[in-house]
Amino acid sequence: MAPKKNPLNLNPLQLRTLTLLQELARLPGHARPADDEPGAILVANLPQPHGDHFHLGDAVVMTRDATGLANEAAWIALQRKGLIKSLFPRAAVLTPAGLAYDTGLGGSLLHRGDH
Repeated sequence: MAPKKNPLNLNPLQLRTLTLLQELARLPGHARPADDEPGAILVANLPQPHGDHFHLGDAVVMTRDATGLANEAAWIALQRKGLIKSLFPRAAVLTPAGLAYDTGLGGSLLHRGDH
């Protein structure tokens, strides 16, 4: 039997928020190993939108897709499900489970140039 897609039943806002936190965890200047849990990553220095978008490395993210980064309820839900430890609004610690969770949204949220 194939594994269930979205086994924790995250809602669309939670999926988008986790996707962006996962991407931030891959970027220098935004991430470093967390002190309190092996394999966890502290994500800080959250991007500030300019106009209708912001940049994450080589990707562009539309501001409308990133509302969860400023939504404490989304962070609380992700924490309750064991995917992050919230330090809202400054930072989040992605747990190994949060880093590994397949949101399936990377390709639709992270717009990369074709050059």
